[in-house]
Amino acid sequence: MSSTTGQFLIQRPRFNHVFLQNNSFHIPKRVQFSVLPQSSYIPVPLSSVSQFRGSKFLECKCASEKVSESFERDPGQEFEPEPNQIVKQKKASIVDILKQSNSILPHVVLASTIMALVYPPSFTWFTSRYYAPALGFLMFAVGVNSSEKDFIEAFKRPDAIFTGYVGQFVVKPLLGYIFGIIAVTVFGLPTPLGAGIMLVSCVSGAQLSNYATFLTDPPLAPLSIVMTSLSTATAVFVTPMLSLLLIGKRLPVDVVGMVSSILQIVIAPITAGLLLNRLFPRLCEAMRPFLPPLSVLDTACCVGAPLAININSVLSPFGLTVSLLIVAFHLSAFIAGYFLSGSLFHKAPDVKALQRTLSFETGESETPFFCRLLVCNIADILLYFGRNAKQSFGACTC
Repeated sequence: MSSTTGQFLIQRPRFNHVFLQNNSFHIPKRVQFSVLPQSSYIPVPLSSVSQFRGSKFLECKCASEKVSESFERDPGQEFEPEPNQIVKQKKASIVDILKQSNSILPHVVLASTIMALVYPPSFTWFTSRYYAPALGFLMFAVGVNSSEKDFIEAFKRPDAIFTGYVGQFVVKPLLGYIFGIIAVTVFGLPTPLGAGIMLVSCVSGAQLSNYATFLTDPPLAPLSIVMTSLSTATAVFVTPMLSLLLIGKRLPVDVVGMVSSILQIVIAPITAGLLLNRLFPRLCEAMRPFLPPLSVLDTACCVGAPLAININSVLSPFGLTVSLLIVAFHLSAFIAGYFLSGSLFHKAPDVKALQRTLSFETGESETPFFCRLLVCNIADILLYFGRNAKQSFGACTC
C-alpha cells in the first residue's frame, strides 16, 4: 500500500475520516458523508497524519469529481426491498392508520349528528344503560396511556384546577343565565325552556372533555380528569345552590347516584387502565393501536344517541331555536374559558395546551347528570313552572 493512497471497503454509505490502527483501516461508527453505495472499493488520497487517542489518525479527503465518478450506480442494477421488509412496512402502515384514527373524530361526530337527525333508528338502540360503560371505556383508554406520575403532576397545578372550577361553576352559569333570559325575552320562548338552558349551565363538566384533552394535548389529560372529577364530586352541593340562584327553585341532587356515577365512569376505569399499564405493559402496547378507532366509534354513539332519542323534541316548533341557543351558549363558554385561561397563564410554557384544556372544561356539560336531575325533579318543575314544562323537559329521555 502506498504512503499517499489506500484502498478499502466502505460497508456503510457515510464516512468522513479513516483511522489507521495496527496497519489496517477503521471507519468510525458516527460518520457522515455524501450518499454512497452500500459496498464499494475506492482509492482515497491521504493528506495528513496526526495522533488520535494513542493511534495514528489519517484524514482522508476525496476529490468530488473522482468520488462522484467512482460512485455512479450501474443503470441496469436495481435495488429491490426484501420480502420481510415489505411485510414490516405494511404492518407499520396499518398500525399508524389505527393510531391516527383520532384525527377523523370531528368528521365522525358531524356524520353521527347528521345520521341521528336524518335516520334516528341508527342510534336509538344506544339507550341510557350504555352511557356509563361508554364513557367508562373512554376513561379506560386515557388510563392505559397514562401513569401515576401524570396524575401526581396534575395535582401540582392547583391554580389551573381552581381556574377550571371557576370556569365550570361561575363563568358557565353566568352565560347560561344570559342565554336563558335571551331565549325568553328576545325569542319569545316559554319560560321553562329558558330555565332549562340555565339548568344546563349549572351541572358539572363532561367526561368527554377529558377525552378531547387527551386527543389534543395528552400530557394534560390527567389534569382535565382531576378538574372534571372535582366539579362532579362537588356538584351535589353546588348545583342545587346555582339552581336556586338562577331559576329560584332549589333542585336536590341524588348524592348516591352521583357517587356511583363517579366510581363507574371515572375512578374504576382509570384505575384499571393504570394498573394494566403497570402490570402488563406489553399487553397495553398491543392494545393501544385499537383504542383510538374504538374510542371514535364510542364518541359517535355518545353524540348521536341523545339526538336520535329526543328527535321529536328537536323537531318541535321550538326545537330549532332552542338548539341554536344551546350551541351558541356552549360556543361562548368554550371561547370564554379559552381567553380566561390565556389571560391568567400567559407566562406558562404550555399556555396554548392549557387554554384548550380549560376551554373544554368550561364549555362542556355532563348531559346524563342534567337528564337525571330533570327526571328526579320533574314533578317539582311541573308545579313550579306550570304544565308547559312537561313539553319542555318531559321528552328528555337519557
